[in-house]
Amino acid sequence: MSAQIIDGLAIASEIRDDLRQRAARLRESGAGPGLAFVIVGDNPGSISYVRGKAQACAEIGLRSETFHLPVSTSEAELLGLVDRLNRDPAWDGMIVQLPLPPAIDPNAVASAIDPEKDADAQNPYNVGRMLIGMPGPKAATPAGVQELLVRSGNDPAGKHVVIVGRSMLVGKPLAALLVQKAAGANATVTLCHTATRDLAEHTRRAEILVAAVGAVNAITASMVTPGAVVIDVGNNRVPDASRRSGSRMVGDVDFEAVKERASWITPVPGGVGPMTVTMLLANTVAAAERRAPL
Repeated sequence: MSAQIIDGLAIASEIRDDLRQRAARLRESGAGPGLAFVIVGDNPGSISYVRGKAQACAEIGLRSETFHLPVSTSEAELLGLVDRLNRDPAWDGMIVQLPLPPAIDPNAVASAIDPEKDADAQNPYNVGRMLIGMPGPKAATPAGVQELLVRSGNDPAGKHVVIVGRSMLVGKPLAALLVQKAAGANATVTLCHTATRDLAEHTRRAEILVAAVGAVNAITASMVTPGAVVIDVGNNRVPDASRRSGSRMVGDVDFEAVKERASWITPVPGGVGPMTVTMLLANTVAAAERRAPL
């Protein structure tokens, strides 16, 4: 029997309905939330992604503005803009879109963002808060994965979760979230990476398998134990002559084969992606509520 689909679009819609109501209450109190986006350069993917985020803001009633800087922007100039946004009460959240030009250190930029306005929880202070389980912003994609699991009835409590990929955007913060002694967590977590020997031996032990590798078909059917829940965080483009764009989006999982072994699976697109944007919005609304409690 094929796996049941975890519909990220539907779950994101549920969360956004709640955020829309919370944003409306904030606006009524005179504290309407705002999210600032910063892009450096003309990366088409970044421009498209930020445009989609801005549209999502408009749909739930968040103010947003995109600050688009030229590729020649220096690190000092970017840090100057970040400082101005930190001090501007119009903004409750901020995102500096990656990738940045090679001359700019993304860690320096993440460290410069006010932790309370850090909509993707990349400031080291927020990373530390996630690790020890303190309240505060959560990394958007990992928080989205956690919501997908809980809201689809696949609570990770007591389960063995295997995460493939150790990036600071997904793997490490997701492991930190799921290992907490807290609701929606309490999992036993194995974090695999490029130096892991016999990767399939680890993935076959997973009750919940999360793929965050950035490589097409990195997870095949033989690597998945029957009945596992599979979360595909991958975001890869492959050629497709049947599409107007000449390409299509796929994940890290061999979807057609793995869905015949898994019990639940996320599609790409329509799985984790909508949740990432939604959790950025959630962090911003929560920041506005902390600043101006109703």
